[in-house]
Amino acid sequence: MNANTLTERYVHEVVRRIPADQRDDVAEELRAVIADTVEARGATEREVVTEMGDPIRLAARYADRPLALIGPGLYPAYVRTLKVLLGGVLPVVVAASMAVEVLNGGGVASAIGTGIGALLTVGAQMIAWLTGVFAVVERSRSLDRLFRGTQSWTPDDLPDAPRSAEASRGVLASAALSTALLALIIWQHVAEPYDADGDRMPVLDPALWSGWIWPILAGLAGTALCELVRVAVHRWTVPLAAVYAAAEAVFAFSLIWVLHRQALFNPDFLATVNDGKGWTVPDSLYISTILVVLAVSVSEVVGCFRQARN
Repeated sequence: MNANTLTERYVHEVVRRIPADQRDDVAEELRAVIADTVEARGATEREVVTEMGDPIRLAARYADRPLALIGPGLYPAYVRTLKVLLGGVLPVVVAASMAVEVLNGGGVASAIGTGIGALLTVGAQMIAWLTGVFAVVERSRSLDRLFRGTQSWTPDDLPDAPRSAEASRGVLASAALSTALLALIIWQHVAEPYDADGDRMPVLDPALWSGWIWPILAGLAGTALCELVRVAVHRWTVPLAAVYAAAEAVFAFSLIWVLHRQALFNPDFLATVNDGKGWTVPDSLYISTILVVLAVSVSEVVGCFRQARN
């Protein structure tokens, strides 16, 4: 068979874009369809191939692969989550950036400039990362379970009643708090805000950045993302609650281990604050904080699963 015929060129363009285990069957089917249509209708090969359309679109249908970056099934959830980020979390980050600039001795003009910079850079990062996450979800059937119920509109997508709206605002506030805490941890390490007679230092132990700070940051980011998704899709689902539980466990157990080792604060910072007073952080404070972190984490996870099952 001449590989340069219009049929063979069209078949090649289709099958090279689909999984290898489907190529032979699809190629035979396409050749048969084109030949039968040409014979039955007396049409030319070009006319039949033209009617069959762009081979990229046809290959996408055979491979069940979306052509859009974010398809119509996930687009409503994407828009809701984007509104939550830009309307709820971004203002908190901008306000925190301006407040930090003022505390560091900057004037009003400098604080405004910092706020505008944070608005543009953080806003662009939010849009880019959220779009990337939803693009991955669009192409992954397993991740798509997190957004179960968003594929088509249902009455559950109606605006929340006042009581449910209050619950959504509570989740949004929790996401904003996690994001602010995440930003604060990074900022204190980069800016070294504590000034001891001209010697600037971070409040948290710099040694944490060689290990335990990373699961803490990852857990915070994971819980914040899950909370934003929950607001976007109006409910907790069991898969989403499971991901939230995993992120909460990573955050809580990492922080508990750091507190248990009493390795949270920068020793130089504690020594400067102490300044010969002989005061040290009591063990009871670390133990109490551990119990609070554990209690809050368990309560949050149990609450998520309870709402998911209702």
